Amino acid sequence: MTRAGSAACRARRRVLVTATATVGAVGALGAAYPFLASMMPSERARALAAPLEIDISALLPGQLMSVEWRGKPLWIVYRTQQMLSLLQQHTDRLRDPSSAEQQQPRYCRNSVRSIKPEYFIALGICTHLGCVPTYLPPDTAGVWHGGFYCPCHGSRFDLAGRVFKGAPAPVNLQVPRHGYLAETHLLVGQEQYA
Repeated sequence: MTRAGSAACRARRRVLVTATATVGAVGALGAAYPFLASMMPSERARALAAPLEIDISALLPGQLMSVEWRGKPLWIVYRTQQMLSLLQQHTDRLRDPSSAEQQQPRYCRNSVRSIKPEYFIALGICTHLGCVPTYLPPDTAGVWHGGFYCPCHGSRFDLAGRVFKGAPAPVNLQVPRHGYLAETHLLVGQEQYA
C-alpha cells in the first residue's frame, strides 16, 4: 500500500472512530436521562414542600381550624383574651414553659408561642409517637384551662402547645415557620409579614 493510501485509511479510521464515539456519547446521555430525571422531585413532592396560604377570616374566637400541610394536620386556634390569660396560670406545671427547646422559630419563642397572641399555629402531631391530639377548649368550671389531649398515651398540652410535666411527650408541639400576608391571611412554610 502506498503512503497516500495509508493516509486515506487513517483519515477514514479517525472519522469512523469520532462518529462511533459521538453516537456512543449520545446513546449514553439518552440512557442516563430517565435515571437522572427519576431523581428529581415529582410535582406532588414539590407541591408538598411549597408554602401554604390560608385565609383565617372565617375563624371565630375559641375555634380551631385544621388544614393539611405537607401531609400533616396544621392547627390554627383563635385564642380569646380569657384563653390567653389562662396561659399564665399553670406555667409551674409545664415541662418547658419558656420554650427553650427548638420546637418553634425564634420569633415564636415567647409565652404564647406565636407572632400574634390571638392566633396559635402548630402541627397537630403529638411529639411522643406522632398521634393526633384532640382540641379541648377551656371548661366552664375552670378545672381545665384548655389545650390538647392525646388519647393514645395521655400527653397533655396547653393552648400554646406546651407539654405538661409527667406526660409521655418529650417536647412542646412544633410551631412551623409562618408569617402574615394580611391581617387574616396566613402563609405557612416561610416567613413573610404584611
